Amino acid sequence: MRKLENSELGRLSPDQFKQAPKTPLTLVLDDIRSLNNIGSIFRTADAFRLEKILLCGITATPPHKEIHKTALGATESVAWAYFTTVREAISQLRESNHAIYAVEQVEGAAMLTNFQPEVGKNYALIFGNEVFGVSPDAISLCDGCIEIPQSGTKHSLNVSVSAGVVAWEFFRQLSR
Repeated sequence: MRKLENSELGRLSPDQFKQAPKTPLTLVLDDIRSLNNIGSIFRTADAFRLEKILLCGITATPPHKEIHKTALGATESVAWAYFTTVREAISQLRESNHAIYAVEQVEGAAMLTNFQPEVGKNYALIFGNEVFGVSPDAISLCDGCIEIPQSGTKHSLNVSVSAGVVAWEFFRQLSR
């Protein structure tokens, strides 16, 4: 086996990415405090060619050198917008006909392994603060919640890891 060179990977340029069809998934980052997490989520959104990222509250916005450190240029390809509150972002998503889910551990949450997104439907997933998670206010405005099954001693994953796991599962199912 031989490791492939970057030039052999057939990657899109930022302009080609912007023109290419997208996975109908928007990630909403509500009060994410770590610039490295924000950058990592941009990279995930680029990898799975997601529709866009909505940054809310205290979540920092590009350009920022700490975001760039982990995004590695994905802030140039992935569409994004900033909202003062997650409520404003959800309102806009409702207007554009998105099904909205929080990724959170709540009573009655659908396990990611059982959730089947519908082809042809637009989705938005809300990811919350590293300490407090998705706010109760945001949860109350969602169509439901999705939980990532876990079986270890910890009760949560890093927010950028959670975004990667859930984005991959949506990408996998919607790309069939």
